[in-house]
Amino acid sequence: MLPGAVDQQEMIPSKKNAVLVDGVVLNGPTTDAKAGEKFVEEACRLIMEEVVLKATDVNEKVCEWRPPEQLKQLLDLEMRDSGEPPHRLLELCRDVIRYSVKTNHPRFFNQLYAGLDYYSLVARFMTEALNPSVYTYEVSPVFLLVEEAVLKKMIEFIGWKEGDGIFNPGGSVSNMYAMNLARYKYCPDIKEKGLSGSPRLILFTSAECHYSMKKAASFLGIGTENVCFVETDGRGKMIPEELEKQVWQARKEGAAPFLVCATSGTTVLGAFDPLDEIADICERHNLWLHVDDLLKKCYCAKASYLFQQDKFYDVSYDTGDKSIQCSRRPDAFKFWMTWKALGTSGLEERVNRALALSRYLVDEIKKREGFKLLLEPEYANICFWYIPPSLREMEEGPEFWAKLNLVAPAIKERMMKKGSLMLGYQPHRGKVNFFRQVVISPQVSREDMDFLLDEIDLLGKDM
Repeated sequence: MLPGAVDQQEMIPSKKNAVLVDGVVLNGPTTDAKAGEKFVEEACRLIMEEVVLKATDVNEKVCEWRPPEQLKQLLDLEMRDSGEPPHRLLELCRDVIRYSVKTNHPRFFNQLYAGLDYYSLVARFMTEALNPSVYTYEVSPVFLLVEEAVLKKMIEFIGWKEGDGIFNPGGSVSNMYAMNLARYKYCPDIKEKGLSGSPRLILFTSAECHYSMKKAASFLGIGTENVCFVETDGRGKMIPEELEKQVWQARKEGAAPFLVCATSGTTVLGAFDPLDEIADICERHNLWLHVDDLLKKCYCAKASYLFQQDKFYDVSYDTGDKSIQCSRRPDAFKFWMTWKALGTSGLEERVNRALALSRYLVDEIKKREGFKLLLEPEYANICFWYIPPSLREMEEGPEFWAKLNLVAPAIKERMMKKGSLMLGYQPHRGKVNFFRQVVISPQVSREDMDFLLDEIDLLGKDM
């Protein structure tokens, strides 16, 4: 036998007399492994048939709308004292799929997470089965190396020679990280001494920024009144001259400017702030521009039960102290698997196709009666109004805009109840309700763009 090898016979548990503690038999597992394995196999088959295959079919509904009280009656939500048999659980799984929104449907345009990527789906199945937590190399060796590889490649694409980072659950948490890192850079003592002795900190962001900036300011104790929203131009881009005016004004009032949060692709309009000009202002005023690599210094808590410094391997791979979380999901693995499958050129083709489809839709909107662009899009966000026949001859005054404001919500209700399409709408900075379409899904085709406009016209032509 090789040194360090384990004798298989030693691993086979020997039969022993039953051991009881407080009336509980401790010998052997209590889980019925055979029944569990069979349930997993049948559930995977159901997922394949009803989600992966059926839910991506344009002939199927995007959603099976039911109001909350009715849906409560249709779903067996009650938890009982005794467990339920596998066949009943599979019925519940089928109901969950049926009444859930099919975000992987080619005609789901409601949010910014549409579409199905087969490779990342498999990666997610694997991580759910393995149930890792990405904080130390000893418990998550593969996924830490995967995250490192993805971050290194992304840093190269940006053009940096070095950098640091971690994958977060989403943009809202990432913005909070940025704000806290900037504050740590400006006032490192806050980490240990708290806010009591700190100056009045002020941060600046676009008037078109994501709402998570205000939430982060509230959560971190900076205060929402200390978030200065810089005016944007007609296309939704931050105006650099207005930023510098506000920085000077804050200093004049005795406040301490510490952060500028710029945006590359605003949520609604898809606008890109002029980063070079903003960076110049930040350099002149020594302000943080949402980028740096102080993660570990800012967040480390040196938990001795996880981050021992005398381990037998390179502890620089124990990245958990860079995060505000302890347990962290290996989200980089999904992206890595897709990147491996498609290659950089394949990802580039997806982006190019999405932008081309966006341009096609814009051209179609311009051709069709009853459709009007809010503005020429800069990115994949297309914002437009549908003007029903009854309003097409009306002058664009207060009455016109008041009536048009009611159109998008009414059409949204009809499309949801029909299940044919899901598309978001909103008012925005003085503009009445309009539709916002963003091409995200790789399953979307030119036919889906045509269907989008045809269906809106069909649902709204009697208004």
